[in-house]
Amino acid sequence: MQSSAPQPLLKAALWDMDGTIVDTEPYWIEAEHALVAAHGGQWSHEKAMQLVGQSLVFSAGILQDAGVALERREIIDILTAHVISQVRTSVPWRPGARELLEELHTAGIRCALVTMSEAPLAREIVASLPKPYFDFLVTGDTVTQGKPHPEAYLKAVELLQEQDPDLGLQHCIALEDSGPGVAAAVASGVLTVAIPHIVPLPKDPRHAMWDTLAGRTVGDLEELVALRHEFPDATFGSGSGAGTDVRQVGRAAKVPVHD
Repeated sequence: MQSSAPQPLLKAALWDMDGTIVDTEPYWIEAEHALVAAHGGQWSHEKAMQLVGQSLVFSAGILQDAGVALERREIIDILTAHVISQVRTSVPWRPGARELLEELHTAGIRCALVTMSEAPLAREIVASLPKPYFDFLVTGDTVTQGKPHPEAYLKAVELLQEQDPDLGLQHCIALEDSGPGVAAAVASGVLTVAIPHIVPLPKDPRHAMWDTLAGRTVGDLEELVALRHEFPDATFGSGSGAGTDVRQVGRAAKVPVHD
């Protein structure tokens, strides 16, 4: 009697888009400045930083508070149209993102896009990639609660489970750059890697932290998932809180863990 093949520990990578795959935040900020100015208001860098990673509905509300006398839907459409026009001229890829997507694709590890941008912009970015890396897109216009709520990540896992009922949260890893995005991924229960970009992130024992995706491999992701599988109560880094430091666990087990 043949035994069934062991299930891989890493089955899916859940990707944020803006700031993680593409450096579109400057396009969004440019659009915010222009829109507020057109309505006689003033917009600052500090205010723009507060919107990074947030849902577009939330951001539109903040822009209304800054003096933009339009409905939220109109604000979202204007901002998105500007970013799409810029992306059609130049897609600002983040270092290492396309290379890691290609390696995941080659390894047969499924990928899903989990973004607060709406479908028209997400489709533009995905269409600019050389291959159909993503099984599906979860976009801001397909959820009722945006990041930092975990709904988008939980929805992505549910969609993955439609083709693989044995897939669980423990088989997934999320890649995020912003505070709201990291909070959403962590709250969903998915192992999370933060790759800060526009806004610095504090160290947090609940997630891993990388400076960049450049040079990162599927092996690095599998290593994190394997350590979490073996030591589910372990924490990351030197942040405060109970639990074993997953980096120290890895070293003690002679597993190469990259800080």
